Amino acid sequence: MRRTRSPGASTRRRTGVVAAAVLAAGLVTPPLADAQESTVDSTANSQIAALQAVKAGQTATESKIDSKLLVQEKMRTRSLSAAALPGLGKTADKALVDIRVTKVSDGLVNDLRKAGAEVRAVSSTAASIRADVPLAALPEIAKRGDVKHVETADQAMTARQRENKNGTETKQQKADRIDRQLKEAIGTKTQVVSAGDRAHNADTARQQFGVTGTGVKACALSDGVDSLEVSRTKGELPAVDVLTGQAGSGDEGTAMLEIIHDLAPNAKLGFATAFTSDASFADNIRKLRFEAHCDVIVDDVIYFKESPFQDWIIAQAVNDVTADGALYFSSAGNEGNVADGTAAHWEGDFVDSGVSIGKFAGTAHNFAGAAGNQVYEPISDASSASIPVTLHWSEPIGAASDDYDLYLLDARGNVVSFSQDVQNGTQDPYEQLATPLFGGTGLRLAVVKFSGASRYLSLTAFGSRFRDSADGLKAYSTPGAVVGHAAARKAFAVAAAPAEAAFGRPLEPGDPANPTGPYPAAYSAASKAERFSSDGPRRMFYEANGTPITPGDVSSTGGEVRQKPEITAADGVHTSVSGFDPFFGTSAAAPHAAAIASLVLSGNPGLSSSDIREAFLKTAVDIEAPGTDNLTGAGVLLADKVLAYTGASPQPYAEAGQPTVRGPSGGSTLNPGDTATVTLPVKNTGDGTAVSTSVVLTSPTQGVTIEPRAKSYGTISPGQTGINDFTVTVPASQQLGSPVVLTAKVTFAGSYSPRTSTFSLPVGTPSPVSQAFAYSGPAVAIPDNSQLGASVPLVVSGVGPASKVSLSIDGATCSTAEKATTVGIDHTYVNDLVGTLTSPSGATATLFQKGGGSGNNLCQVVFDDSATKLFSSAGSGDAPYTGTYRPVAAQSQLGASADGTWTLKVVDTTGGDTGSIRSVSLHVNGYVSAGHPADVHKTVTTGPVRPQLA
Repeated sequence: MRRTRSPGASTRRRTGVVAAAVLAAGLVTPPLADAQESTVDSTANSQIAALQAVKAGQTATESKIDSKLLVQEKMRTRSLSAAALPGLGKTADKALVDIRVTKVSDGLVNDLRKAGAEVRAVSSTAASIRADVPLAALPEIAKRGDVKHVETADQAMTARQRENKNGTETKQQKADRIDRQLKEAIGTKTQVVSAGDRAHNADTARQQFGVTGTGVKACALSDGVDSLEVSRTKGELPAVDVLTGQAGSGDEGTAMLEIIHDLAPNAKLGFATAFTSDASFADNIRKLRFEAHCDVIVDDVIYFKESPFQDWIIAQAVNDVTADGALYFSSAGNEGNVADGTAAHWEGDFVDSGVSIGKFAGTAHNFAGAAGNQVYEPISDASSASIPVTLHWSEPIGAASDDYDLYLLDARGNVVSFSQDVQNGTQDPYEQLATPLFGGTGLRLAVVKFSGASRYLSLTAFGSRFRDSADGLKAYSTPGAVVGHAAARKAFAVAAAPAEAAFGRPLEPGDPANPTGPYPAAYSAASKAERFSSDGPRRMFYEANGTPITPGDVSSTGGEVRQKPEITAADGVHTSVSGFDPFFGTSAAAPHAAAIASLVLSGNPGLSSSDIREAFLKTAVDIEAPGTDNLTGAGVLLADKVLAYTGASPQPYAEAGQPTVRGPSGGSTLNPGDTATVTLPVKNTGDGTAVSTSVVLTSPTQGVTIEPRAKSYGTISPGQTGINDFTVTVPASQQLGSPVVLTAKVTFAGSYSPRTSTFSLPVGTPSPVSQAFAYSGPAVAIPDNSQLGASVPLVVSGVGPASKVSLSIDGATCSTAEKATTVGIDHTYVNDLVGTLTSPSGATATLFQKGGGSGNNLCQVVFDDSATKLFSSAGSGDAPYTGTYRPVAAQSQLGASADGTWTLKVVDTTGGDTGSIRSVSLHVNGYVSAGHPADVHKTVTTGPVRPQLA
């Protein structure tokens, strides 16, 4: 399984108390000789003393710092002896942290940078900043009144299940592979179709009901879309709307998008990474809905800090978009289930074992409950390497006053990892540790209530399994492995069932065979869920704002029990993406469900999310246990059944395209006082025929007249375009460069009617004189892997309204040398960069995002709206990068006024490579003044001479 996880465990207090107390109490433990017991007790007590000294001297400021980080800093400064805690290993000088604050401000961000922090991501909504921070700077940062807590950075994992666990690629290896695949893809069209298309009856459903996803935008969040250009070049994907700077790293997103496109081929697609930080994940969920206008959103990511008992920042974002009408799908997870004996999840009320811990009042939890007294939960030896383990309990987020701790011990009773932060009323009810990098034999967990009331607990070892140990410990697991935002009320948590061949290896040695799928047939009642698929249900105790759902009862008899997962969909399918052939895990299942939802929306525009939920649950094919169950929900989806239930039908989607102008003299220029012919195309991109199609063309521009106001376009078949002419008269008083705005309202018989589009027609004769405004300041360093980026100003004056804008990244001598001073932008791995241009009005256009692979430096590059190819098509072999490229978003849309300060911003989205902005220019054409002839082929520059634009 592919995962990313937090650094090592907490190191503050009572390292060996569990081992000492448990051994002294004579509970279920490994058989050790008396001398060995004495050694263990002595080691534990000495470590406890060292950690208690840290706690005793802790200041109010230090209490705001994650205990793991605080101990690391004290060991670094030798105020805490490393010899006293030999198991902690060598400390680093810096740490990746999440700084939770009362409010994000420019002053705070600037002060962090002055303190040596490298800011990675900033979220104003979640009031969180992710940064690499020197340990020495932590006390000063925590001292600030606007800083609430400094935490070890929350980490995440996707729900992909790997058949093999080969090592990951280096950055260079990945760049070389994508470069090679992009070259091979040119001129070669492929068609790798997910077996889920057949197994879900989506292929026949599209034919039967005539729906293809038209009118719907489906968007994914995952790790990244590194091979997006490869998939597009091969014809596996259409254009994808990637949020600026949010392409991420990895290719799970690309594989998910291919699945959606296979089942809903006419749906528009979008993407944003979920891996920058937990707060950025939440921000991107909202951006996909409220900025990119996605109708269906799907992800396959879990952050370890996500509470199982309350909607945290990510689930709150899901709540926001579903409240606005979006459909949200999330992977149920691959954390196993009780039915198959594959789970590493336990939840239930704290049971006091009666074992006092050290000098304190704390006691260990008894996992056996009424069946006995066992304070250990054994982890399987076969899946014990580098496993993140989380402990949550039933208190409100940000208001925990009951203090629980989490310990990992080896078979000899030694504490090898632990997490024991203080909870005294303002912290989160959460502890997390990680098992050793290479795992171990006989590892087991212990939960200690240090102080406070008994609470309902949730313990999860992600990617592992609780399993009986060789020395007699019994594993205890319970249902409920589905946690986090997938458990939001209106989200769909999606379980997995194989579509085709079985998962290619035993989950652990000695496991039974994995199930196979029905392909080339469709799912039926005989189908089986994947043995790794997470089970539910999910018991929730608090509303998102911390209000108790059942006041006074936060135990196993209280709260709200949510049915999770709701539905099951296909995994084990093929994609064209390298490394995702086949693609297993609930990561693959969720996009199949999202694609079927896209078909439903396409054939039933305006259908409510509650109606779609009903259709899914009513028509799913019941598999596994009879009725709705905690492993597969209502069952596996069949697209034809859902579409029949909702009464889906092919819908027309007629929309106006860009108009063309024919002026009085036959040219395309529109001048003040002109009466011109405007030809307006209307294309039906839908699945159904657009009948009774008409257009009402109006203008909010004062003094403009349009004749006729309305015209009939008649019947437009799918894929066809209708054309009509309108006469537009521009008032003589219209200012040069002030555009005429046209509003085209297209009506037709269909649920998507009407469709309204707005167009701007430039007024005036564009000047052939291109004026260049160069940045003349010093080189500006681009921060490595930071959303803050680097910016340079480009001051324009004396132009007035702009008829054309382009930007050049200049340079006198082009080379691939690192830190070259004669290029426009020097940077290793240009693929890391995202460039945007912002006009004086604040409008922003993305110039380039991805592209260039591992090549170095941009030099004499022009971004011109009239160019044909995007920079994303450039490969490593094209370095140093020169030539003309089309920007991702047209610069001509940046507004009419050119005078003022424009800003070029360049962001480095991936760590490990650096560079600077050195030499760039903005090229602006104005309009020819009335009565003045145009000077053809003239270029005027301010500052150094730059490449002349064609």
